[in-house]
Amino acid sequence: MPPRIQRHEKIIALVREHNFMPIEQLARELDVTPQTIRRDINQLCEENILRRYHGGATLGEGLENDDFQSHKVKLQTEKAHIADLVASHIPDNASLFLSIGTTIEAVAMALIKKRKNLCIITNNIHVASIVSGRSDYNVLITSGVVRPIDGGVTGVATVDFINQFKVDYAVLSASGIEQDGSLLDFDYKEVSVMQAMMANARLRYLAVDHTKFGRNALVRMGDMTEFNAVFTDRVPSDAVCKRLQEAGVPWYVAEE
Repeated sequence: MPPRIQRHEKIIALVREHNFMPIEQLARELDVTPQTIRRDINQLCEENILRRYHGGATLGEGLENDDFQSHKVKLQTEKAHIADLVASHIPDNASLFLSIGTTIEAVAMALIKKRKNLCIITNNIHVASIVSGRSDYNVLITSGVVRPIDGGVTGVATVDFINQFKVDYAVLSASGIEQDGSLLDFDYKEVSVMQAMMANARLRYLAVDHTKFGRNALVRMGDMTEFNAVFTDRVPSDAVCKRLQEAGVPWYVAEE
């Protein structure tokens, strides 16, 4: 196999593993120059395999669709347990924002089994589909541009829509969490929506499975300490637990 093809396969594997890889780090990992990596990334972007961001690359639509479907079935049991735990902290007759992600879709499933008379505002067409079957629910879906990969609705119109409301709860997730508590995502438009939800909710809940801890991503959404509670399926690292404890933020670990 030609060295260039081998290098491309390694680049794809690294991006798939870490979700976002800086050019400099790829150059070190593959022992080539940054210029070589840039050329490789440009070619892989032309083939719709990767998407280039400032200083690095993430998966392109050609691989994202496959990855999203596999991610949807991955950790289903763990996400269901997290979702049940979140639902137990939301009362009947509450209003809430639900954001994008497979964990949030699991939360929607848990809510329709456990809670009545909810008002749900979401930018996730899958969530809207899940909860719209309840006649006692008031379901609002945001305006904006639908992202085909995961049914997320984002954009300026989405943020404007969210800013019209003040709800009891915002239930959000994140693509990555660093040891210092920073919450990360790949899409700045999605981050803007989640930040609007955070700003317009009285209580903020973060629901993330254990694979999100230590994952890298490009856009900073906020900090774990900005939430009123964190729900996950495994005890976070000592550093994360210490930071949450110092900020007075409780964390809940779902039981298997």
